[in-house]
Amino acid sequence: MKVGYPLLEGISMSYTEDETGQESSIEKAMMDFGPTPKPLTPREIVAALDRYIIGQTPAKRAVAIALRNRWRRQSVPLELRDEIAPKNIIMIGPTGVGKTEIARRLAKLAQAPFLKVEASKFTEVGYVGRDVESMVRDITELGVKMVREEEQATVRQKAEALAEERILDLLLPPSGVGGGEAEKAVEQGMGSQIEMTGLASTREKLRILFRKGKLDDRIVDLETSSHSMPFAQIFSTGGMEEVGFQVSEMMSNIFPRKTRRRKAKLREAYELLAQEEAGKLIDMDAVSKKAIERVEQSGIIFVDEIDKIAGRGSAHGPDVSREGVQRDILPIVEGSTVTTKYGMVKTDHILFIAAGAFHMTKPSDLIPELQGRFPIRVELSALSKDDFVKILKDPENSLTKQYVALLATENIALRFTDDAIEEMASLAQQVNEGTENIGARRLHTIMERVLDEISFDAPQRSGENIVIDRAYVRGKLEDVVKNEDLSRYIL
Repeated sequence: MKVGYPLLEGISMSYTEDETGQESSIEKAMMDFGPTPKPLTPREIVAALDRYIIGQTPAKRAVAIALRNRWRRQSVPLELRDEIAPKNIIMIGPTGVGKTEIARRLAKLAQAPFLKVEASKFTEVGYVGRDVESMVRDITELGVKMVREEEQATVRQKAEALAEERILDLLLPPSGVGGGEAEKAVEQGMGSQIEMTGLASTREKLRILFRKGKLDDRIVDLETSSHSMPFAQIFSTGGMEEVGFQVSEMMSNIFPRKTRRRKAKLREAYELLAQEEAGKLIDMDAVSKKAIERVEQSGIIFVDEIDKIAGRGSAHGPDVSREGVQRDILPIVEGSTVTTKYGMVKTDHILFIAAGAFHMTKPSDLIPELQGRFPIRVELSALSKDDFVKILKDPENSLTKQYVALLATENIALRFTDDAIEEMASLAQQVNEGTENIGARRLHTIMERVLDEISFDAPQRSGENIVIDRAYVRGKLEDVVKNEDLSRYIL
């Protein structure tokens, strides 16, 4: 049967009979989204952190207990639940010892809204900078995104089925020329020989070809919807960020949604339509409500560089603003209600983990009220040569493994000997002692310096087996390390 649809030109409709009964490859790939698993025990959390972070056991234990307490609190009787306040943590230690890395890995283990912010970005109300309440708005945004993705996952199969039908409608419109001819034939009694099923059969053949990926590069005209809203931006000081959200929402309600046509490859169009259909299937009001509850009950905010807002008792200069930031943060940590575009969010049970090097200041330089809101203090130790050796060898994402994988893409087999790793660790320790101690970050500089020539010439050295030993490391770094002035600039 010849079909008068330009999008079908050049598409082979041949297939074997048993292909019609094949299950969709997309359906086969669907994941089983079951209930959230039981939270990890403190030992399991520490073991998971050990896979990526060397040492710092006290800090790992503290965050592991804090995470587990989130689950314990949800299991106590309701009348006592609201009385149990989170035990906020301050991690104290020099730069490059793992404070931020613990936060990054904790985010993946938390199974809860997690936000990392820099304390130095916030300023006292009236100064130029971010309002401290924005951290609550940001974690609420993350909570909504998390819940929305979970809800979309539950309707994913249905959304993909609807998107597939819309894709087939683009390829073979139901009211096309071929369809009208088939309907006329049936109406005129020309028999089932012409078959009303002609288009249905063509549609199923297209479905099979689409699922096999044979139509992915075909260009289609896609109609997408978007808000018709003029560009407007509100420039405001801290405390006025919510005004921008409210104005934006008001404008989106005033101006209607408009549709626009765009050309896209079939696979890209399918993904866009699947997202659009999933959005139609979920209730955003229920998502917002669930997200706010999740943020309030299990949210975690990691405040890095808190030492940068610790004053030293002077009553002039930048210390005035620093103390103002502390006083603005205090009610958020104590427990208050913050207005967001999704509703009111209470911060009473959000867990706060702060971290800082405290080189020029000490935790006692924070205002007493804020100190009292961080009852658990954990000190992270400086890294030794043995720690550097373990960092280079043991973690699943160790630097040596990363460089081996990177150069494997150029068909180079790279291998580090044990004495090379010990030499790099020793040199990192030596430079840290002689210049500024930046902890494990020094290893990045050392590795880049050692592998600079190999990385540059890698495309021309494809197929080689390269061994990095102690002599090679010394040849690349010895002169630089000996010259202290030069090492300050290079390493």
